[in-house]
Amino acid sequence: MPKVHFKEKTIEVEHGDNLRRALLNSGLPIYNGKAKHLNCHGLGTCGTCCVFLEGDVSPMTRVEKWRLNFPPHKGESGKRLACQVKVLGDVEIEKGEGFWGQTK
Repeated sequence: MPKVHFKEKTIEVEHGDNLRRALLNSGLPIYNGKAKHLNCHGLGTCGTCCVFLEGDVSPMTRVEKWRLNFPPHKGESGKRLACQVKVLGDVEIEKGEGFWGQTK
C-alpha cells in the first residue's frame, strides 16, 4: 500500500485513492483557515487544496491544468490540487501558506 507523508504523519492508502479524500478521511488538514469551509468539495475549481508534492501520482487532469493556470497559482511550478491527484505510490506532501496554500 502506498504511504502518504504529510505534516509529520504517515498514512497508508489504497493504490489509486484520491489524495484529498484520503487526507480528510485521516483527519489531516488539507485546507488553511477558512478554506476548510469555503472550498469546491473536490471539483477542482477553487484551488484551496493546493499542495506541493513529490512521488508517484497520476498526471494532471484538464481541470487541474486549467485551475493552476491563473492567479493565485499561475507562475509557480510544482503545485498540484489534492482533489485531482490519485496516489499511485509513496508521496511526500507539503502545504504552503496563504488561503490557497500556494506559497512555500
